[in-house]
Amino acid sequence: MKESVIQSKKIKELEAQGYYVIKLIKTNKNGIPDLIAIPKNSDVLLIEVKSQNGNTSKLQDFRIEELKKHGVKVEIYKPL
Repeated sequence: MKESVIQSKKIKELEAQGYYVIKLIKTNKNGIPDLIAIPKNSDVLLIEVKSQNGNTSKLQDFRIEELKKHGVKVEIYKPL
């Protein structure tokens, strides 16, 4: 069975258990696991970084709200 099929099954299983699951495609660190499974009301903090003049896209806004509804702390960081 292909790894992608196994991952898809595991994602569905975790989401059925109430986890918010993120499959990482590319990160700034090699060796990071393929999935992030965040339980409800965890202390995980996700940060979207923007330039001084940058704004979030509609998709980013949707994802941020989705995560907040799941009880995850999310911040948008813009340097002064």
